Amino acid sequence: MGKTNGAKDQPDAGLRSLDHYATQLPLWRYWPRQKLIPLVRYETPYLAWVQEKVRTPTLDSYFAFTANLGTHTFFMVFLPFLFWCGHTSLGRGLVHILASGVFFSGFIKDLLCLPRPLSPPLQRITMSGSAALEYGFPSTHSTNAVSVAVYAIALLNSPDSTVPAQTNFILQAITYLYVTSIVLGRLYCGMHGFFDVIVGCILGALIGLVQFSYGPAFDEYILSATLKEILVIPIVILILVRIHPEPADDCPCFDDSVAFAGVTLGVDVGSWYFTTSSLAWADPLPGTIPYNYESIGLIKTVFRLVVGVLCVFAWREITKPTLLRILPPIFRSLEKVGLLLPRRFFTTASRYTTVPTNLKDNEVFPNFSDIPSIITTIRHPRRRAISIGPQSEADAYETLAYREKRRRESLSGSNRDSPADENGRPNGGPVLSRKPSKLDQYEHMMGTGSPNSSMVEDDSNIPRSSPLPPPEYGGIRRTDEKEVFSQIKKPRVRYDVEVVTKLVVYAGIPWVVINVAPPVFEMIGLGVPS
Repeated sequence: MGKTNGAKDQPDAGLRSLDHYATQLPLWRYWPRQKLIPLVRYETPYLAWVQEKVRTPTLDSYFAFTANLGTHTFFMVFLPFLFWCGHTSLGRGLVHILASGVFFSGFIKDLLCLPRPLSPPLQRITMSGSAALEYGFPSTHSTNAVSVAVYAIALLNSPDSTVPAQTNFILQAITYLYVTSIVLGRLYCGMHGFFDVIVGCILGALIGLVQFSYGPAFDEYILSATLKEILVIPIVILILVRIHPEPADDCPCFDDSVAFAGVTLGVDVGSWYFTTSSLAWADPLPGTIPYNYESIGLIKTVFRLVVGVLCVFAWREITKPTLLRILPPIFRSLEKVGLLLPRRFFTTASRYTTVPTNLKDNEVFPNFSDIPSIITTIRHPRRRAISIGPQSEADAYETLAYREKRRRESLSGSNRDSPADENGRPNGGPVLSRKPSKLDQYEHMMGTGSPNSSMVEDDSNIPRSSPLPPPEYGGIRRTDEKEVFSQIKKPRVRYDVEVVTKLVVYAGIPWVVINVAPPVFEMIGLGVPS
């Protein structure tokens, strides 16, 4: 998912000790997690073997860069263009797809709290340099990419498609290349396992098919709804946000779910309201934002996009700090009368006076100040971060767990592949064993390494052979827990008002796109001539 630099201050989620999950999760969530943990660990050496066999500097750059095309940030930046260029129905459909993918994949992640494959033996390759902050199962990148691809291909193959045959073929080829690059890239970059991407692909395919089959009916409901009927949408969205599972770790999945819940709320209610506007076109669907390339031309089209983006950034830059300033006193009053339902990892308003204005967060839509770094990333696609070894508090837990596991196996003389829990104790889970082979050296690397061993490299610094470190990388020193955790940074404080702030800000973004930008276009001469 797109993260800011502040993300590096948070621990990788999903790799704490067994006792932690046993106490934080109810039995109905803890039991399936423990049954699936052996599978996550079992496939890690195979992932490392594949990564070593196929890695090249060129593929590193390619998959690190294309991963950006499957993030929430990429879609949030470019989806408004569809609305402003007359493809309102397509834009609304993609919003529904992406919001569903982000929400339900995040729901499952926080429900089961399954970790990503360990590094080492894997190396994590990204464009940002920050380690994975979310749980691993399922892969949201894969869900997003497959849902968009399935929906796009279904539209292109639909009898109602008016796209010329040659253009249709090119678009389908690009779609297949796109989805393949994203899904395989999650494995190549060491960010997900086979199980993560397979389930993510299945979830994405289901979402894409549902939108293609029932999207037109839902559009008809939205655009012809009465006030009472349209109020059903915010009620359902607020209920979904409320029942989102509490994670066992400080994981940002909930933040992304809230953001896209707000986007869905804004795009549906905003579309409904725009149908009453004198600017709205009724063709091809009611509520279409006016646009005609022949009458506007390329220059005005580009200016429309620039002005529209500036409107969105203005909303974001003004609304977020304003809400963070005025909401804490309101929350303190509500807290006194017991009207708040606090979430874990969010500090309640009674425990702070003000919210810092320079919060480093995992934002779906970038800040205006982030634009220079985004441009730099695009200009230097061969630059990426390669992380090796434990980088966080959660990785440190897993490092200690593997050392304890080996110590207990050594004392008991048990098979090294026998099932054990995070603390090295037999857990009665399914036995997943391999015959001794070269893969054992990768298994041996699990739980080794030194924290904070990350680096930013370009092609000239990446070795052309043996891209993975040798098994002795970092050593297996008998380091006590205090020393290991002394190298791990603590996550930043999160404030309860951030949830409502995010919901309001992201609900307002599509409202600005649909109801604010079009009148602005008309006022400055970028509208469609009558």
